[in-house]
Amino acid sequence: MHIQIIGVGKLKEKYLVQGIAEYSKRLAPYIKFQITEVNDEKAPDTLSDAEVKIVKDKEGERILAQIKPDAHVVALTLDGKLWSSEEMAAEIDRLGTYGSSHVVFVIGGSHGIGDEVLKRAQQRLCFGRMTLPHQLMRLVLVEQVYRAVKINRGEPYHK
Repeated sequence: MHIQIIGVGKLKEKYLVQGIAEYSKRLAPYIKFQITEVNDEKAPDTLSDAEVKIVKDKEGERILAQIKPDAHVVALTLDGKLWSSEEMAAEIDRLGTYGSSHVVFVIGGSHGIGDEVLKRAQQRLCFGRMTLPHQLMRLVLVEQVYRAVKINRGEPYHK
């Protein structure tokens, strides 16, 4: 199983980098795990709707360039489906067995995910109605991937 997270922007916060490194290390014995960062589009704080679309489209091009044709793509969006940790584990297991053994989770930038990336995604996932910084979302997602792996192996971490 190969799980890849594509995130917009470079993580700078040391505590996030350390947390992701810890879970990445824990995942190494079980799956091929990869985090790919794509550059965010530099833009002023206040943008028109048209300018936001341009930013998301440019970031989207960078994201799509990192996705292999056979990958199963899950976009993290506020309009996505809510999964429990057990449902996420079951979906990863199902994909590994019957679908694609390469699953890509996409976390957009501060303005979200562009339309072309959403069209490429087979699924949309939401972690809740609260807005989280996209950098923090990476750490939360990595932890949930690790939790899913442990659930699928029947190991006690997830309790």
